[in-house]
Amino acid sequence: MAKEGKTNAMRILDSNKIEYITHTYENKDNKIDGVAVAHKIGKDVDSVFKTLVTQGHSKESYVFVIPVAEELDMKKASKIASEKSIEMIHVKDINNITGYIRGGCSPLGMKKVFKTFIQEEALLFDTIVFSGGKIGAQIEMNPNDLEKVIKCSFDDIIK
Repeated sequence: MAKEGKTNAMRILDSNKIEYITHTYENKDNKIDGVAVAHKIGKDVDSVFKTLVTQGHSKESYVFVIPVAEELDMKKASKIASEKSIEMIHVKDINNITGYIRGGCSPLGMKKVFKTFIQEEALLFDTIVFSGGKIGAQIEMNPNDLEKVIKCSFDDIIK
């Protein structure tokens, strides 16, 4: 991939000498939901993850990375983040909080490093796939390597 094609997420992995593969997909059809993306890049839906940004009762932001076909369990999310309650941030706030846009939000390379919780099933895969930081780009890497670049833990956070 050409240098200008690199996203912040990819540059972080490069600077930490972490191996990854990039996948690109056509998005002119506007089908950018995780399940559609998994099919476009020929990956098992269970190994493709989406990045959700939430805000706790304390106004602190948290990132949850879950399989694309699953739903975040808000009760489990609140408990794991030690918050009274947690809610999804508004789409209009994604760029302001993370530096990314909806559909291109990567757990790597956000404006700030947020506490990140990854669905524990990620550890069952040699590699998982998640947004590369822009629509049309995905990163595939070993989930254990994420701990080297972001503050994360692997927990049960889905319904």
